[in-house]
Amino acid sequence: MVVLCRLISGEYYEEEIGVLFFAHQREEADRMWRFSRTLLNSTVGRATDHLVRRTAGLKTFEQPINYNDIIMPERQKLKFMDKVPNLKKPKKEPKRLSDIRGPTREASDFTLGQYGIVALGGGYLHWGHMEMMRLTINRRMDSKTTFACWRVDPPHKPLTRKGLGQRMGGGKGAIDHYVTPVKYGRLIVEVGGYCELSEVEPFLSEVAKKLPFPAKVVSRESLAQMWQEEKEKALSNQNPWTFERLVTMNMLGCRKVLSAFDLKHHGKFWGKFRLPDRV
Repeated sequence: MVVLCRLISGEYYEEEIGVLFFAHQREEADRMWRFSRTLLNSTVGRATDHLVRRTAGLKTFEQPINYNDIIMPERQKLKFMDKVPNLKKPKKEPKRLSDIRGPTREASDFTLGQYGIVALGGGYLHWGHMEMMRLTINRRMDSKTTFACWRVDPPHKPLTRKGLGQRMGGGKGAIDHYVTPVKYGRLIVEVGGYCELSEVEPFLSEVAKKLPFPAKVVSRESLAQMWQEEKEKALSNQNPWTFERLVTMNMLGCRKVLSAFDLKHHGKFWGKFRLPDRV
């Protein structure tokens, strides 16, 4: 609202000009003020009018988030995960460290939610970890406006262990518990709905700190930026002596001490951990 004050014959008047607007920028407010001032000076006269400008409450507000494309599922909370898979006859398996080494090929992008937890290294999720995530997220989030969904499978890989005090030998031990293998770049859980990152980040970061591998809270934009930065780092590298070139030329016979895993991923992974500085 623009208020104009004029002094005519010794009396003070205050009147409101019918100019009502929402100014997202201060330049627009100044332009409207100069227009109303020129209009009044042309009708009343500059000698008898003294104009005073009052701009109260003119602030710059951010555009509200559009939630029109949000689809709320029927079940908003995380479902319970079974501790033991429903198998008629469970079979023992080798460790297969390749299950947790290298980048993931699935669940690396969002499906329903806008925020989530992404793994920055490989590892195994026990049933206790999943129960911790389920209880923490379900208790802290508002189920009326927010939903959460799993991006990992229930525990299905058996891990064996021998009893205490047994001698060496005697074959492979009995199945002790089941785990879910996770690779680098895989989303663990997604959270979405009519909410912002500042509302869900506190309890998501609390969950990420308790996981058995490094993880962090991401959004759709930050996850896409993370993948884009990895591509740009490889394209903008100015050092010609990269790991891939050294291995291809077999300099100093380095292939004797390198495994097929190192040749495949060009030394970007050290076991189950991702080396962030390696290009």
